[in-house]
Amino acid sequence: MTSKADTARALERSGSEGQAGRRTAAARWALLGPAVIFVTAIAVAPITIMFVYSFLMPGYYGGVEWTFTLDNYIGFLFTRDLFDETLVFDPAYLAIFGRSALQAAFATFASLLLGFPTAYYIATRSPRWRNLLAFLITIPFWTNLLIRTYAMLLLLRDDGLVNSFLLATGLIERPLQMVYTDFAIAVGLVYTYLPFMVLPIYASIERLDFRLVEAGFDLYADRFQVLRRIIIPLAKPGIIAGSLLVFIPSLGAYITAVLLGGGNKLMIGNLIANQFGESRNWPQGSALTMILLACVVVALLIYIRQMPKAERHG
Repeated sequence: MTSKADTARALERSGSEGQAGRRTAAARWALLGPAVIFVTAIAVAPITIMFVYSFLMPGYYGGVEWTFTLDNYIGFLFTRDLFDETLVFDPAYLAIFGRSALQAAFATFASLLLGFPTAYYIATRSPRWRNLLAFLITIPFWTNLLIRTYAMLLLLRDDGLVNSFLLATGLIERPLQMVYTDFAIAVGLVYTYLPFMVLPIYASIERLDFRLVEAGFDLYADRFQVLRRIIIPLAKPGIIAGSLLVFIPSLGAYITAVLLGGGNKLMIGNLIANQFGESRNWPQGSALTMILLACVVVALLIYIRQMPKAERHG
């Protein structure tokens, strides 16, 4: 039977542990507080302002009128008849979002096809070469995105390096029209965001226990079976993370679509910029921004659901 002294010591010990836990939590919040305040100031506050603006009326000369309306969201799918105010389905904005989603999906798929073998090759080298190759992958980040996109424009234009090479080899008789097309935008997106696919996959494969691969070969599995049943499942977190890191920025890409698409292939980023700039319709631009943000949140929720429960709950 536990004595009163033992009970008192247990209560005292639990009380001290509770105080230590509270002090630790307070210290963590003290360290986390500045970052939370900073993120709230530069991210949450502007998003909140845009959310409020998306329910307001546009002013005649720009700005907003503080009148609540849902027309900005309704206008995403419908237009109002000038005479009887009836709603007519208009797929113009939907087509732009669809084109952007297809471009982002293609960029993600192409980056995965190129990035997975690259990441696997880097992860299977010796530590010295592995670090060097991973370092080389980051070199494009040293240059401004605008300069890199201009460089791609110089490569793809009619008198660019690609057409010049094809003409010199006799594969074509006249220059191919590559710039200002969907193809140019797709190539620009893959070129821009490919490192975002390689690095997460490389981080996952680097932690892979290759004894499992050897065990698969010992059990008479061929290379494709080892890849499908061992390597890809273990590299799945990196694949999903890389796909999100490519898909989300590609969905709202602006510079690539402007320079390589020439304004002929409107995408979400260009549409939102036009609403805030040329059209001076801030509420409509805010509504389109919130719709794009909702698409990004859905993608993040899909990613969270794909994560193992242990990682999901920390």
